[in-house]
Amino acid sequence: MKILQSIALVSFSAALLLASPQGMQQNKGKANKNPELKEVKQTAKASSKLLLKTLGSNMKKNMKAGGPMQALDFCSKEAYNLTEKVNKELPKGVSVKRISLKERNPANQPQKDEAAVLKALAQLQNANIVLPKMLVQKVDTHTYKVYKPLVINKKVCLKCHGDIQNKKLKAEIEKRYPEDKATHYKMGDLRGAVVTTIKK
Repeated sequence: MKILQSIALVSFSAALLLASPQGMQQNKGKANKNPELKEVKQTAKASSKLLLKTLGSNMKKNMKAGGPMQALDFCSKEAYNLTEKVNKELPKGVSVKRISLKERNPANQPQKDEAAVLKALAQLQNANIVLPKMLVQKVDTHTYKVYKPLVINKKVCLKCHGDIQNKKLKAEIEKRYPEDKATHYKMGDLRGAVVTTIKK
């Protein structure tokens, strides 16, 4: 029975991720034949890269300067502002954000359709299926959402998102984020996704 349930779960997840035309499109052959889809993917790749580079470089700088406490201070005070700054630099109709089912900042909570995609990605990972680098969802005739899965791939991330050993740091996180869900991660876990919304 458990095997059948697992197969059904994976089938459901795959259907959600690969459904078309209104669902997920992941076929590279189709992307090459569809200029609009190719442009959407290129725009999303550049937008998510800019956001991750902006946040990552600042996080690295603060972690190096003052350790996890200073990194936490940066996250709580500047991460959202930097995301908004990045959005102002993007082309008209393009916006980018981070989402997670286990968010720390309420601003990173996914919308209903976004949560469904994250759940499907988590189910695929739990079934030992390699996650795609990018997923494209056609929301409507003029709107796309492109998801870039984020995985815990650096041990330094676990200082604030793993099993936190530093009592002072743990207390400060609880103080700043009373509803925090973003802990107890392990290396390789799905952290969430960067979502680029493109309106044409």
